[in-house]
Amino acid sequence: MMDAYSILWADLMALKRRWPRYILTTLVSPILYLVAFGWGLGRGINLNGASYLEFVIPGIIALTAMTTSFNGAGTRLNVDRLYFKSFDECLMAPIGLTSLLIGKALIGVVRGLVSSVAFLIVALIIAPQIHIGPQFLLGLLLTCLTFAFLGVLAALLARSHEDMATFGSLILMPMTFLGGTFFSLNQVPAGLKLALYALPLTHASVFLRAAALNQSLPWNSFLVLLAFFVAFLAGGMIALKRISI
Repeated sequence: MMDAYSILWADLMALKRRWPRYILTTLVSPILYLVAFGWGLGRGINLNGASYLEFVIPGIIALTAMTTSFNGAGTRLNVDRLYFKSFDECLMAPIGLTSLLIGKALIGVVRGLVSSVAFLIVALIIAPQIHIGPQFLLGLLLTCLTFAFLGVLAALLARSHEDMATFGSLILMPMTFLGGTFFSLNQVPAGLKLALYALPLTHASVFLRAAALNQSLPWNSFLVLLAFFVAFLAGGMIALKRISI
């Protein structure tokens, strides 16, 4: 873990220099979603025994954790590997590949947690009845870990900057609007529901929403999200070993 922290340290210093601007920029999208869907389209709607505003906030938090964790780890690694070529120096460093992989993913986790907690503070001012407990924080941490390692995997597989943009358009964008973030999955046909449950963001949204609304926790979604995390971690290790040869 000390080797992983050594890799993480440089990215932390870069984040430290610009953290106020970073928080401000990452809050723009979730607040716009909150205004457009929570106050705009969802005014007067009740879902699962809660107002639509209370319903949509956990989904937006899951969405924020996904995008900031993925971009925080993946985009930065992609730039370091293909533009600055500084990732080659990390490969030559006397540390294990596992430590290198974890170190590069942890900056995405940190960025995801910072952005999500910042939006959560804003959300609690608007909807103070939302319940934030250990289970919610555990689900948020796992969400950030899962998408940070997905970002690292995508960056290791990408052969150009355009590949990262393509991955975002084909993978992240559909999950943004189909991952149960803005609507209840009980309202979609059974066949489509089965397909939507194949998305990791769906399970993150379902678990965080149940925890925030103090409902019975869907631990099966937590386990599925954990399985995605393990799969992305294993895929990242395989891709990293191929690059290091």
